Amino acid sequence: MTSTPSLSFKSRDRDGVTIPPSSPIEILDAPPKGRIHHALFDFDGTISLLREGWQDVMHPMMIEMVCGESEPTADIKRAVTEFIDDTTGTQTIVQMEGLAGFVRDFKRVPESAILDAPAYKTIYNDRLMERVRVRRDALETGTLSIEDATVRGVTAFIESLASRGIALYIFSGTDHDDVRHEAELLGVAKHFKAITGSVGDYAVYNKERVIKELVVEHDLAGPEVLVLGDGPVEIRHGRAHGCVTVGVASDESTGRGWDVGKKARLTKAGAHVLVPDFANLPELLNAISIDA
Repeated sequence: MTSTPSLSFKSRDRDGVTIPPSSPIEILDAPPKGRIHHALFDFDGTISLLREGWQDVMHPMMIEMVCGESEPTADIKRAVTEFIDDTTGTQTIVQMEGLAGFVRDFKRVPESAILDAPAYKTIYNDRLMERVRVRRDALETGTLSIEDATVRGVTAFIESLASRGIALYIFSGTDHDDVRHEAELLGVAKHFKAITGSVGDYAVYNKERVIKELVVEHDLAGPEVLVLGDGPVEIRHGRAHGCVTVGVASDESTGRGWDVGKKARLTKAGAHVLVPDFANLPELLNAISIDA
């Protein structure tokens, strides 16, 4: 069963929900001292909300592929949920390789009916893009505003870093051409030195490799690099290489406020700083040792 294409996100200040005008940040571990020269941004959930609800597409799709004609059990649902949570931020093809492994491990589907990772990715992308295309089209026609399609305050934060001469990069697990196109639609592409996404081969492109190559190419110390993302993957790799890490625990349905599930995962991944969005710009800049 495919998901219903969606244009609008949950009402941001209605539906009986009061969202504070300024969101707090949490410093979990004092960031290493240094002068930040480069900043690496994850894209979906950190900048863009165009893929909001992707988990609601991937989860039932994975369950369907694992179970075939049989009914799902609690252990299958739990395994899929934990896998998606743990791999948020990695490339879709890697998640689909995991799916292929699940299909074999649970033995609900005949071997002859098991697909490879690229085939599973095609099924997932076809379903996801139904809703993404609706939102892209709405952006292009002005029906959906850039403000409503981005995490609160992120454009101002990006502009603030760029104005200080910090080199900005997007590195994403979403397909390369889609990331570039959507960054243009959201009006942020002009601020980034490079925008990169998945090329379908993890060995050729992955977030850890991007971080390592940036550090080596510019002969950087870890604290000169800022890594921001809403997935544990980029935060873990950022910490492993001594970077300053900001976990963006964004509620993608509203674009503002905390997602408690993300908050827990990003804390476990080792984020120095946690933010629900970028509304509190001066406090965030101070937390990462950038003059406001």
